Amino acid sequence: MITKIAMRALLLVPLLLPSLVMARASEYTDTVALFKNAGPSSAFFDDSYAYAVFPTVGEGGFVVGGARGKGRVYVHGRFVGTTTMTQVSAGFQAGGKAYSQIIFFRDKSALDVFESGTFEFAAGASVVAITAGASASAGTSGTNAGASAGEHDARNTGSYEKGMAVFTIAKGGLMYEAAIAGQKFSYTPRANSLARQ
Repeated sequence: MITKIAMRALLLVPLLLPSLVMARASEYTDTVALFKNAGPSSAFFDDSYAYAVFPTVGEGGFVVGGARGKGRVYVHGRFVGTTTMTQVSAGFQAGGKAYSQIIFFRDKSALDVFESGTFEFAAGASVVAITAGASASAGTSGTNAGASAGEHDARNTGSYEKGMAVFTIAKGGLMYEAAIAGQKFSYTPRANSLARQ
């Protein structure tokens, strides 16, 4: 028998669901806006075929480490699928960090390689770390990290390598190691996505 409290809670679920979806969507919108305003990465929005954005990639380790992040793939600004990144690394490393990452695809063939389900960044892959003026704080309502970036904040201007360009922005944490080598990606097309041109 369902109690009155349980019944009321069930009635609230349909009302709360849209706000949960909107909160998740705004996480992606906010991350895209951050990269659009980050100087070196902003120009890639105009000339890329597609991009994959990961609002938060969490990484940690002590000698052996790992990272994981969930993202979305957009073709010409239209959401077409989801992606998950995993990474296992070994070597001198200690600590943990969180960062946002975006991968730009110059053309459809570069995106096709990524969407194959077997894509992995090789040892020589490079990333432009946008070292922004970052701030972090902790309080009774939780932790908060922010970053502001300008064109002068990146190590270099970035370029396509094998049809892809990668940028990251630190969200907080300390870690001696920053590499995308070994990142593996899975891709799931959006169910109601229309065929791309």
